[in-house]
Amino acid sequence: MTDPGSRLLDSFSLAPRPITPDDIPQLHELSVAVGWMHRAEDWAVALRLGEGIFLADEIGRPFGSAMWFPVSDDLAMLGMVITTPRLQERGAGRWMMEQIMARTGGRDLALNATRAAFRLYLALGFQPGLTVWQHQGIVTAVPGAAPRVRAMRPDDRDAIHALDTRAYTTHRRAALDLFLEQSEGSVIEEGGQITGYALCRRFGRGHVVGPIVAATPRDAAALTVPHLAAHQGRYLRIDTRETQGPFVDLLNASGLTARDTVTTMTLGRPRPVDPQAHVFALAIQAIG
Repeated sequence: MTDPGSRLLDSFSLAPRPITPDDIPQLHELSVAVGWMHRAEDWAVALRLGEGIFLADEIGRPFGSAMWFPVSDDLAMLGMVITTPRLQERGAGRWMMEQIMARTGGRDLALNATRAAFRLYLALGFQPGLTVWQHQGIVTAVPGAAPRVRAMRPDDRDAIHALDTRAYTTHRRAALDLFLEQSEGSVIEEGGQITGYALCRRFGRGHVVGPIVAATPRDAAALTVPHLAAHQGRYLRIDTRETQGPFVDLLNASGLTARDTVTTMTLGRPRPVDPQAHVFALAIQAIG
């Protein structure tokens, strides 16, 4: 008889178990197999911020994963959801998502859906929002630096937390602290107040710039320029919901063209928008 905590799929039983750091080599193998650029180190970051389940057969072969990230007491992100092509049409994805959603404690939920998983999340009650455009490539050109932008300093931390809370409508302390620890940053300071920030850290094939939080597209572009300059001739990635304007124009002119998309989807209460603290780029798709 199949264990009630497992499921019989394709003539063999798959059992979910909590992800541990020891699973990272197999998780990395799984993500490479579906074309993700995550390094083993990127999986380690995800495990520092969230928890999840690992789907394996009786002899430990990896077939799927799903994670949830407790951003705050009222919001969780879902991500790192992978099922092998062999199981995608056999209900494994929905089964894993139901397992993960049951662990989130009634929080509002958000995720960034690939095209392959979009219909599954609709069936689970998620509402589609804006498209996220994955801009990436080798930085080929960099404009001159903006005079209002300076390098981030350690004493900017509290102001960056306050601005990020306004932009994301919740205080995601643990995630932002980790990103600050791993990143080089730029800020815009006006009248002694931080009105925008951008972080850049190692990720995937090179580096990723995000989050970027600013009041205007021009400010977002100005915050991005130092990171483009620091990585000229190297691979850079920026995930944004912007489709036009000076920020997107800068990315395209610098060699970072849109290569792929996901769709932001939510389940729960509508969240307020602060027009003076806008998210121009995500940290990573799994965290937002």
